[in-house]
Amino acid sequence: MVKEFAISSTSLKPADPDVLSTKQPGNSNMFYHISLEHEILLHPRYFGPNLLNTVKQKLFTEVEGTCTGKYGFVIAVTTIDNIGAGTIQQGRGFVLYPVKYRAIVFRPFKGEVVDAVVTQVNKVGLFTEIGPMSCFISRHSIPSEMEFDPNSNPPCYKTVDEDIVIQQDDEIRLKIVGTRVDKNDIFAIGSLMDDFLGLVS
Repeated sequence: MVKEFAISSTSLKPADPDVLSTKQPGNSNMFYHISLEHEILLHPRYFGPNLLNTVKQKLFTEVEGTCTGKYGFVIAVTTIDNIGAGTIQQGRGFVLYPVKYRAIVFRPFKGEVVDAVVTQVNKVGLFTEIGPMSCFISRHSIPSEMEFDPNSNPPCYKTVDEDIVIQQDDEIRLKIVGTRVDKNDIFAIGSLMDDFLGLVS
């Protein structure tokens, strides 16, 4: 017979609706405040007066910074709404707790304009990071007046008059033209071929 092992959750706080207002350039919203579920598996050595805090800490450790193709990157857990009765795993002694929580997730979509940091520059294009997500900009999606200069230190894309130079660690504004969604990751393709895109001064 499967037994249940419950813990009190009276200290759980209600969700904060204010975090829904986060915006990015281009009047797009890539941050969402959503309800999620996760199961925490605990060893019997954790059973005791600090059980509730242990479940909370394991939730933070196991979900923050992770990514699912459906919801995106989990940036931060904001509230824990409910910790259900734990189910003792037969033959092991471990207890599995179902947890319902709310979190800020980062999920960009095609067509959104975002700021990114350049991490690598080479002849094929620019590699950038948009928070936790990687984004590649092909040289064919960089304005034709900007050419790759391999002899520059560091290598860069620049205009003939060097009025605009894009190199590693620069902040640029790009448009997401496509995303590839895997089970545990999201990768984006970007473009600088539009008005108001490029180096952020």
